Amino acid sequence: MTKATVSESTSAAEADISGGVDHSEAPGHGNSPAAWTCVIVMLIGALIMSIAYVIANTPIFIAGGVVMVLGLLAGWIMRKAGYGVGGSKLKNSGH
Repeated sequence: MTKATVSESTSAAEADISGGVDHSEAPGHGNSPAAWTCVIVMLIGALIMSIAYVIANTPIFIAGGVVMVLGLLAGWIMRKAGYGVGGSKLKNSGH
């Protein structure tokens, strides 16, 4: 049995699973117009799919899935256009 403290063993375990990722920078949490657009459109698609599931309508269910894919594409296109986290079109005000 070793006499290592809990904090020493925890930090050693964290070092092993970090995989070389720099955790000193804030991740941003996707707070950008691209992320918000993606999530809102995908939520609408999920709502459409949920309603279609309840009323047992396969074509509407598939349409909801298409809306979800379009939301994912819209977010990706907006990110590439500079509206993602740290994008060129955004003014970084520090908030």
